[in-house]
Amino acid sequence: MTGRSGDQAASCAAERVDPAPGARPDAAVPEAPVPDAPGGTVLGETAQREMGLGGVSYAAAGVDIGAGDRAVDLMRSSVASTARPEVIGDIGGFAGLFDAARLAAYRHPVLATSTDGVGTKVVIASRLGIYDTVGIDLVAMVADDLAACGAEPLFMTDYVVCGAIRPQRVAAIVSGVARGCAAAGCALLGGETAEHPGHLGADDFDLAGAATGVVEADAILGASRVRPGDTVIAMASSGLHSNGFSLVREILKRTRLDLEQDLPELGRPLGEELLVPSRIYARDCLAVAECCDVHAYAHITGGGLAGNLARVLPAVADAALDRGTWQPPAIFSVLARAGAVPDEEMDRVFNLGVGMTAVVGRPDTDQALGVLASRGVTAWILGEIVPGTGEARLTGTHPG
Repeated sequence: MTGRSGDQAASCAAERVDPAPGARPDAAVPEAPVPDAPGGTVLGETAQREMGLGGVSYAAAGVDIGAGDRAVDLMRSSVASTARPEVIGDIGGFAGLFDAARLAAYRHPVLATSTDGVGTKVVIASRLGIYDTVGIDLVAMVADDLAACGAEPLFMTDYVVCGAIRPQRVAAIVSGVARGCAAAGCALLGGETAEHPGHLGADDFDLAGAATGVVEADAILGASRVRPGDTVIAMASSGLHSNGFSLVREILKRTRLDLEQDLPELGRPLGEELLVPSRIYARDCLAVAECCDVHAYAHITGGGLAGNLARVLPAVADAALDRGTWQPPAIFSVLARAGAVPDEEMDRVFNLGVGMTAVVGRPDTDQALGVLASRGVTAWILGEIVPGTGEARLTGTHPG
């Protein structure tokens, strides 16, 4: 398990535990620098007292080490729940250790890595005081990117930064990360909780993470495998996931929409709908790839459906997609109507109800759909791969 604390990049960091089964050691508070008198003369303690300067402490700078320690204690069980057999070490290490002996069973193992955050969805979480779901979003962003190239997520590290460490809040955030890791099948191998007084407000926080996975070299998925005649399968999203929230917040700012507002179209308060965590597809994607001829996956994040699917197309093929095959969830029409957002902008910013796509060999289409259905994933045929120039094209209109 890793352990880090102290100042980082001129900001103040509070100590945090590492995932299963470890935590991070407390670091000694660095000795406060002695202020200089005019002209660069170093003042002694007596002179400081006479000038009313007093001693400088971490607490005076806004960092509460005790709060960091309490946050560690509160998150221990969450991070421990993510342990895989390969995790090595106990509380107090400087780095997360993962036994790579298992990779010897691979013919040609290739490591894959992904880094991401959850964007300004954290602002909505702060405004509502709901902190235990955005960690799931974080795991979805990185683990599903790994699965998109065929890699099994192995372990993850996270970084939580707050204007002020509130132990219960930090523990809730990390509990979400742990739940996401459990869903993706990866260990939460390390992390850091930082306190940045003067940089962030007391109610503000941000969240980022990185994950590592492994895939056989000859099983890497992507554009090189895609060819005309393949089927494009869509997998339903759980909502907005973690993209487009700057636009969402601008719509909220300009309209009468309120986070506490109950909207008939949604059947619950708007804020609750916005915070629905991203679906994690990693294990589902790996299960389909295990038994079907999958050529590529496209994780639908920032850039929308067409923008992300184009990333896995060869220069000689297009994806022809039919809007008539699905109805976007109501939250998208609520936002589009309230903000008078053009259809093209909605397409470019949001997933519109499709969180992941699979490009599969046509003979395996039904089998792939069957595997996804058996795993509780709503999926349908979205379109096909045709000769072209590497673009994804949406045609038609959504039902209703």
